[in-house]
This record gives sequence, C-alpha cells and structure tokens, in this order.
Amino acid sequence: MVFDTSTLLGAAMRVGSIPYQAMVKALATCDVCASIDTLEELRTVFAREKFERYLPRELRLEFVTSLSRKMRLFVVPELEVGLGCRDTKDDKFLALVMAAEADALVSSDEDLLVMDPWRGVRVLTAAQFLAAD
Repeated sequence: MVFDTSTLLGAAMRVGSIPYQAMVKALATCDVCASIDTLEELRTVFAREKFERYLPRELRLEFVTSLSRKMRLFVVPELEVGLGCRDTKDDKFLALVMAAEADALVSSDEDLLVMDPWRGVRVLTAAQFLAAD
C-alpha cells in the first residue's frame, strides 16, 4: 500500500479523520511502502511553517519519524520518462507503486485520483480504501 503525502498530512493533522483511519487500517493490515523520495517529500512538507498553527513542528517531525519506522522502504529505480501523471512531481508515488508491486495508492490528490486505475492498480481516496474489504 502506498500513501501520498497529502493523505498522510491529513492523517497527522486530524486524529480520527478519514485519512487517519485509513492510515491506521493500512498499518494494521498491510505493508505501507515508502521510498527515499517519498519520505523526503514527507519530511519537507511536514516541516513547512504554515502547518505550525495546526501542530507544532516537533510533533509533525516526530510523526514522520515514527511513521517511517513502520513503513517498508523500497529502492525505486530512476526513471528516464514520466509515468503519465499530469503533475510529474507525483510520478514518485507511481514509481513506488511499481517498485513495491503495491495493490493500491491512497491519495487525496486529484492529479493521481483521475488515473484510477493506473496500470491495473487502484488509486483510491482514504474513504474508498476504508470501505474496501
């Protein structure tokens, strides 16, 4: 299972929210996958000053550290061409899906959601993931 940064941000900012519930379910039932690139984006985004009003920086970075210890890290080969996402910055999640042979990508990013299914892999919202058996 792969989660994009926006979904994990939603999980961290609002305990009990749909993204939070999806993250908890995934951690309990399957491998949650990451790559160096996706973890770096997570750390960078979570460190942004604008999120200070929701959660102190130390707690946000502690969340990233704790979560990264529970994730399965995959080496993702560097790609020479894009993977089809209209926002090429999101290709890192698609590359991770391929490297991890993930069953699904959980996202709140419309640039990824419009791709469902992508190469036979579901691209789901957190709510869709929670509803799936």
